Amino acid sequence: VEAPFIPLCILFLSSSDSLSAPLNVTIKALEGNSAIVTWDILEGDPVIGFAITQQKKDVRMLRFIQEVNTTTRSCALWDLEEDTEYIVHVQSISMSGTSPLSEPVLFRTPKESEKLASKSPDEVTMEEVGQAAQLRAGELIIIVVVLVMWAGVIALFCRQYDIIKDNEPNNNKDKAKNSSECSTPEHPTGGLLRSKV
Repeated sequence: VEAPFIPLCILFLSSSDSLSAPLNVTIKALEGNSAIVTWDILEGDPVIGFAITQQKKDVRMLRFIQEVNTTTRSCALWDLEEDTEYIVHVQSISMSGTSPLSEPVLFRTPKESEKLASKSPDEVTMEEVGQAAQLRAGELIIIVVVLVMWAGVIALFCRQYDIIKDNEPNNNKDKAKNSSECSTPEHPTGGLLRSKV
């Protein structure tokens, strides 16, 4: 026998008559252990945050997520169990209190094996194609930058090598001249042997 879902009251937040309950509460990006809940609010509602209640369908335990000072209209649900039914409610928060609970949203997390089996190995989604093209473009940019840098390094090396090569023979010729001017057959490295008289 299934126990009916009874919304739990949050005692420390008082209900505000001026706020409307969030609308169009939906579950997206459903995985075996996570999901994203999204919602809309009425334009003009002075919303400063949200509160989400998440509960396994047949369990009385409740997870409460609250965030203020945000304009986001989505929240990640994490640490879910595979192949399990959950019930989610969303409330808006304003400076004067909270809105009524949204309509309950019931969803079931898939089994990982079902999710993997539903996609054949040869199946490629448009999202994957877009990511692959984006990755290739990024890789191409990196390769071009690296090649240009290497070309610059090689050009600098060749320039320095030419300068060194051009200067090196002159230095050797000058050294050869200086040593041949001062050398004698007895002393090829230069200098005369002076005798003491």
